[in-house]
Amino acid sequence: MFFELVYDKSLAQASYVIGCQAGGIAAVIDPKRDVDTYLKVAEANNLKITHILETHIHADFLSGSRELAALTGAELYLSDEGDENWKYEFPHKKLKHGDIIKLGNITFEALHTPGHTPEHLSFLLTDKPASKEPVMLFTGDFVFVGDVGRPDLLEQAAGIKGTQELGAGQMFDSLQDFNKMPEFIQVWPGHGAGSACGKALGAVPMTTVGYEKIRNWALQMLNDKAAFSKELLADQPEPPKYFAMMKKLNKVERNLLTEVPSIPNLSESEFLKAKENGLAIIDTRPWKQYADGFLKGTLNITNNNSFSTWMGWYMDYESDFILIAEENEVEDLTRKLIRIGLDNFIGYLTPAQLIHFEGENLQTYSPVDKETVKAKLANEDVQLIDVRGKSEFKNGHIDGAENLFVGKLNQNLDKISKEKEVIIHCQSGARAAIAYSLLVANGFDNIVNYSGGWADWTS
Repeated sequence: MFFELVYDKSLAQASYVIGCQAGGIAAVIDPKRDVDTYLKVAEANNLKITHILETHIHADFLSGSRELAALTGAELYLSDEGDENWKYEFPHKKLKHGDIIKLGNITFEALHTPGHTPEHLSFLLTDKPASKEPVMLFTGDFVFVGDVGRPDLLEQAAGIKGTQELGAGQMFDSLQDFNKMPEFIQVWPGHGAGSACGKALGAVPMTTVGYEKIRNWALQMLNDKAAFSKELLADQPEPPKYFAMMKKLNKVERNLLTEVPSIPNLSESEFLKAKENGLAIIDTRPWKQYADGFLKGTLNITNNNSFSTWMGWYMDYESDFILIAEENEVEDLTRKLIRIGLDNFIGYLTPAQLIHFEGENLQTYSPVDKETVKAKLANEDVQLIDVRGKSEFKNGHIDGAENLFVGKLNQNLDKISKEKEVIIHCQSGARAAIAYSLLVANGFDNIVNYSGGWADWTS
């Protein structure tokens, strides 16, 4: 058997290539959208991709299943569980609980594991030449390392009311069956630490049924459904705004993108026209470089592992936008954007071009330190805003701070004073930098960034 984990750090998302080397064929589970990765893996190992499996209708990334099928001719094997709201609306092989998918000498058994979503499947793999016993379970967003999938996304992100308690109950029932599985079975989940699909995901890529019985909090609470549901729904991170769009695009017909697009470098006239037309401009430099010279009105979202998530919070799917980025980062940025369906990235300019085109118009800012914040809080009438998530704020915050989560800040501008000086902070600077740029872009000239944040305050 051939096996390879393909892990996207930008969304903490795992996909898998499993091959029967005797037959020269392979399956891909939960592919990301820039599917050239899987084509290269298959070619390097003399395999032809013939099967594509999905565990569920994803909320956090745009699945590349249809792109991969278009390029390879592989069959799509997708869930036919759940009600009519959770059916795929394009041609595919429909899977029910207990269905067997054959891949040469390898078989996958589809197991209905609802909870995270109503239609969710897990795939139990048996490698027949090696053993008659199943050896691997691909759990998608059902069981993670140390955690389980959140059941509230349908309600919190997709707006389907009354579903989170139902989902929590389904997760409890699904875990009862998981708990009966042989302890030696390897568990390969769909996400790792950093994903918003759970609240306590582990950083290691795989686990076993036996290990999860020992360490996973959810499997310690399988004798009390009410207590389990309450704990599962408590303190989940804010689901990014784009999740609702992913749920839609992953189930309906849409345009396919079968190769990573090449994004043009803008000339000065093209940039000035884009600016004149009011296109959103995202500056992807680290915040300290941004602070040394930025164009007012631009949003500072640094190119790091959180870039896709924050772009999904702030960008829409109808309006074109441009980036400020180094040329050698553009392909990486493009991949991160198309993985969440943001295909309306139409051009970029480099930081050197920005300075050349807009030098005299650039602004600067300097963050303040802890002693300055203490002095301002003691002697002045200021507003202190903590832009971390709700659960972080609940676990500890500076006295007198108000909690306005950075992802929803542009919906709460009316809660921010234009008369008082406003001090913003997060945990250690990254989110506060986004918040600073957003507030300045919205006309606030009274913002002070305490970049050290809660980590510095408590050190």
